[in-house]
Amino acid sequence: MRFAVFLLSRLLTYVIVVWIGMTAVFLVPRLMPTDPVSAMLGRVMSQGAFMEPAQVEAIRASLTASFGLEGTLWEQYLGFMRRVFITFDFGPSLAMFPTPVSQLIGRALPWSLGLLLASTLIAWVLGNTIGLLAGYHRLRAYSKFLEGFAVLVYPIPYYILALIMIILFGYVWGILPTNFSMSPMLKPWTLDYVWAAIYNSILPALSIVIVNFGWWFLSMKALSSTLAEEEYVDFAKLKGVGEGRIMSRYVAQNAILPQITMLALVLGGVFNGALITEILFSYPGVGSLIYSAVLQADYNLLMGTISLSILAVSTATFVVDLIYPFIDPRIRYR
Repeated sequence: MRFAVFLLSRLLTYVIVVWIGMTAVFLVPRLMPTDPVSAMLGRVMSQGAFMEPAQVEAIRASLTASFGLEGTLWEQYLGFMRRVFITFDFGPSLAMFPTPVSQLIGRALPWSLGLLLASTLIAWVLGNTIGLLAGYHRLRAYSKFLEGFAVLVYPIPYYILALIMIILFGYVWGILPTNFSMSPMLKPWTLDYVWAAIYNSILPALSIVIVNFGWWFLSMKALSSTLAEEEYVDFAKLKGVGEGRIMSRYVAQNAILPQITMLALVLGGVFNGALITEILFSYPGVGSLIYSAVLQADYNLLMGTISLSILAVSTATFVVDLIYPFIDPRIRYR
């Protein structure tokens, strides 16, 4: 019974958050001074095409229906919610008309997931593992050296670090490609195709790992060094418990809880793409779609990518709420 009440309360919170976010996604473009239909017509007319007034009105009516702008604001809102939650349909892209937004996101999403999920998880595992060792053995020389490295790297703006890596690995040493480039002759999901995708992703993935490593390392080192001074850790040492067990059972188990919460939020944001990473390395992910949508005032594409981010972050937070009592025995469903 207690779990059912807990689940219903969290589910209700999740639904309300998603509803508010999607309502904002619906309203913001409609409050902007520009009209996507007029922008599309202006783009067509600027190419020198001559059309009769009746043709212009017919195209306007067709575009209005395609973009979901028919009827009153309330009718548009109901139609928008119905399309999004039932078919995930955001209409056609303005910049790549008539390609549906869902199709563009479907093409870009696997690339963003492949790059960002792998690099984020690698940085999380490395940062927390090394941070745990450095925090527990905080007086060792390697602990101080790693802390100095993390403190040096972490404040550097990502775009500066990425540009330095592009210059070093791409131009000075020439060992890694600076732009994502796949041969059109490669057949999808063959061994050569997978290797080419991994090879082109090494540099952007490495840049993400280095930047994120600094945060995970410093936060875990601070947590583990504080926990290593707790009385129950001293008591375990006096009982003769081995260092490995103390670190894994006494220190890591308590220090990892806030790291898991933060990881869930970071993984939720992965679905939105790494905007700067994908722009700098010409990576064909969701971040590049967002950049293109902003430059070309593609409202439908913007709504689709932002909605994906809202759903991902809300779902990640909801899942963490449900599994947290299994991770931390001190928390109970209530």
